[in-house]
Amino acid sequence: MLEKTEKIWMDGELVPWDDAKVHVLTHTMHYGLGIFEGIRCYETVDGPAIFRLAEHVDRLFKSARIFLIDIPYTEEQIEEAIITTVKVNGMRECYIRPLVYIGYGAMGLYPKGNPVRVSIAVWPWGTYLGDEGLKKGIRVKTSSFVRNHVNSTMSLGKVCGYYVNSQLAKKEAVSCGYDEALLLDTEGFVSEGSGENIFVARGGRLKTTPLTSILEGITRNSMITVARDEGIETIEDRFTRDEVYVSDEAFFTGTAAEVTPIRELDGRPIGDGTPGEITRRLQDIFFSIVRGENKRYREWLTMV
Repeated sequence: MLEKTEKIWMDGELVPWDDAKVHVLTHTMHYGLGIFEGIRCYETVDGPAIFRLAEHVDRLFKSARIFLIDIPYTEEQIEEAIITTVKVNGMRECYIRPLVYIGYGAMGLYPKGNPVRVSIAVWPWGTYLGDEGLKKGIRVKTSSFVRNHVNSTMSLGKVCGYYVNSQLAKKEAVSCGYDEALLLDTEGFVSEGSGENIFVARGGRLKTTPLTSILEGITRNSMITVARDEGIETIEDRFTRDEVYVSDEAFFTGTAAEVTPIRELDGRPIGDGTPGEITRRLQDIFFSIVRGENKRYREWLTMV
């Protein structure tokens, strides 16, 4: 269950948590066309800081552009609203959910002049895949559900309705006793998790799926940058699930998942079945960055 906070930002006003409501005929609720972001605020050595705020807001507006949604605020206004919402709720650490949705008005697939609404909620949220998963790695199942084709739903947008596909994959994996799902694209190559990007390591080199059938993850981008700065060769290329089977290491990245090792895929241990050296190294650097201890990437933090 979500842990309530005090206020939610809705269309320029801070309203009590329990009063943040929409009409039952809200267009996005019926047809799934809405866009959102997942962002984290961390407690750092200098106080609360939001990780890569500008990049997340930029992606929100790019999602809107792809789907012809006119957000009635500027990027700067949304950034300020996010900071304000974190402050007002007195959060030292939290998850942040900006949501742009099409409001009540005309029904049918074409929303005509329906208003575009924006909300921002924050709440405490721990490790998405569990503390044990962060330490020892998680068990993953290749899903029977494939990622949507890029010409049916454009993968660079972070769209509400896309996550029906993710829910099907996640429910299947959990019902089979796994922690998470891995989805393939329509040609059978590895795409991503239900809400995460994937990396594999072989022979000291990292590989991650290119931006052909996946969301352009902010944490993914961060780990590519860090790995290359650390002298770890990192390429973006397609690969198959059997390459994951024979990899030395594998891990997921994402705002919710952070950097989570994968210890097993489809009953096959990855490497020796424990988080590998590269995974641990990048995970340690990631947490040193978001905690404000690593000054090399200080520009990725927005102080609250």
